[in-house]
Amino acid sequence: MKVLVLSSGGVDSTTCLGAAVKKYGNNNVVALSMYYGQKHEKEIEASDRVAEYYGVEHIHMDLTPVFQFSDCSLLKGSEAEIPHESYDEQLKERDGRPVSTYVPFRNGLFLSCAASIALSRGCSEIWYGAHSDDAAGNAYPDCSAAFNEAMDRAVYEGSGHMLHITAPFINVPKSEVVRQGLELGVPYELTWSCYEGGEKPCGVCATCIDRAAAFAANNAEDPALKK
Repeated sequence: MKVLVLSSGGVDSTTCLGAAVKKYGNNNVVALSMYYGQKHEKEIEASDRVAEYYGVEHIHMDLTPVFQFSDCSLLKGSEAEIPHESYDEQLKERDGRPVSTYVPFRNGLFLSCAASIALSRGCSEIWYGAHSDDAAGNAYPDCSAAFNEAMDRAVYEGSGHMLHITAPFINVPKSEVVRQGLELGVPYELTWSCYEGGEKPCGVCATCIDRAAAFAANNAEDPALKK
């Protein structure tokens, strides 16, 4: 079987890619990376390094025009500052709304585009790295189990029953993603998670905080910080 993996260059998607390569072999895995108008290109550069490491076919897409109307703080067109606090802290002030770094329906668009490419490349599954921590508190609603089930059903029906979506970490926290990745020998030193685009991770944005906590929960040092 052949699979397509959404690859952002971060911890979750790289672990997902490593798991897919382990299961199916690199000749049966295609990595798909999306540029969507981020304030920096660190993620894309990381996805290139990861794809080269695993020796998989790597496809890039630019979806910037779709998100040009969004004021998400991650995007170049926004003047909003990226919050320097944990998701838990942010959610206290959101009244059930997603956090400011939520890109409107991003995973929905990514998966829809991926479905077309996957079918064209002879893939039977799309893998992506959503996990339960991202969905908690409605921070990122397009990372929830309910969203995943709905998208899988839509893609399965819309593909003529030829394609499924697989989210192997949908019901587990980021610490479990890292645990599995460490067992797989995932090259975390090649990845990038920070929402800021500096020379080194800022350590204070929500994704940096979550990443540090996930490695700490496994009594492991983040190799990306050794650079």
